[in-house]
Amino acid sequence: MVGPAMILVAVGVGLGETYMWPRLVLMFGPEIRWLFLLGVVVQTVVMMEMARWAMATGESIFMGAARIWKPLMWFFFALAMATYIWPGHISAGALAFEKITGINWLWFACLGLLSIALIFSYAKYVYDLLEKLMAFLIGFLVIGSAIIAGIIGSWNDLWLTLTGMVAFGYIPDEMMTAAWFPIIVGSIAFAGPSGMQQMWYTLWLRDKGAGNGAHIPRIRGLAHSEEEETYPVAGYMVDTDDAEELEKWNGWYRWVRYDAILMFFGTTMIVTIIFTILAMAASRISPEVVAQFEQGNQEAALSAMANAFSEAGGAFLGTLFFIFIILVGYKGTMGIVDAFARGQADMTYFFVPGAQKFKMGHLYFGFLWGATIFGILILLFGPADGPTAILGMLAFLSAFSMGGYCIVLLLVNNLLLPKAIRPHMAFNVIIGFGALLYFGALFISLVVFGALPD
Repeated sequence: MVGPAMILVAVGVGLGETYMWPRLVLMFGPEIRWLFLLGVVVQTVVMMEMARWAMATGESIFMGAARIWKPLMWFFFALAMATYIWPGHISAGALAFEKITGINWLWFACLGLLSIALIFSYAKYVYDLLEKLMAFLIGFLVIGSAIIAGIIGSWNDLWLTLTGMVAFGYIPDEMMTAAWFPIIVGSIAFAGPSGMQQMWYTLWLRDKGAGNGAHIPRIRGLAHSEEEETYPVAGYMVDTDDAEELEKWNGWYRWVRYDAILMFFGTTMIVTIIFTILAMAASRISPEVVAQFEQGNQEAALSAMANAFSEAGGAFLGTLFFIFIILVGYKGTMGIVDAFARGQADMTYFFVPGAQKFKMGHLYFGFLWGATIFGILILLFGPADGPTAILGMLAFLSAFSMGGYCIVLLLVNNLLLPKAIRPHMAFNVIIGFGALLYFGALFISLVVFGALPD
């Protein structure tokens, strides 16, 4: 029953839920979480609509974008190259490693990137390994953090968390400033899957064998790439005039609804409730954290959350919080590096002249190792000042790609699919709202405040 939503949850439920949004709760209180709820609802619908195209055709959404207008696809190709050279997730995890060991965060971040590339290179099927690792890591994170929240939180914290997520319209004055609004924009983008993760979800569905993805070869590890089957030049389409085939389609879509609502939305909301309770406990234990934020110390959230864990069980649990952040950063980077390589390889294979002389797997590992090397170079010589700045830039750029893919998704599913399997109007409205949300937030940040994240 587990589908690629498990990977999307493990990648998407990361530093947004465990670091960026708790930081906002520490600063503004739990009422700020109504913005998180908006973001997750949009992302849940986007996930189902991405699956609609991928399962109906066996193609990625990038191929769908190219069928509308090829420059749209190349826009996302370029945007991925511009966005995912920023190794923000592994950097935040590395900062937590530094808090535990005192070893400079750069060493852990660089070695972490290298280890991910090596793990994938020796897997037989990359997807199978990714799904198993992500399922284990997200399970460890949810169960472990829930136990800590139960120890240090209160019923009142839970009540304020739940009511805060429906405090629609709550906008504190400090939020509407050049210092904080870009962080809000990035945090909305990091409410669930961020950036192009939803587009990459269509590639994970294909490797899972969902719908017509069952007819497309799977990406093998570099050590097994010579065994790769030949890719077809295009995908397939559900025969909506055949009642039996249409019933199969309805079965596939019921499965993805389960994957989206129960696995993705449900797990995401559980994690965010847990970490909101932890953030509220942290604000009581370390009340000085707001003053540190106001002085520009954005990384104070890590120490405040660790203090909350320590309150529950001493120094060991304070260390355990940092271990959680290390795992979150590592698994997030693992999923993003894999997905980035999948997306770029898919577009290159089908649309770059001469690329089909290579195997899809070879292109995949070319981008995988390329992202690894460039990520290390950014860490060592890049312009961002520290892990939090890298993460902030990654989040801010993610909002741009998310507004773009909402528009592409509306065009692809409503113009290219047969009428019998096109989306419901309510889903179109929600996705259209998503485009306005992301682009509108970016416009306010850049034009009204003239600000990027610090």
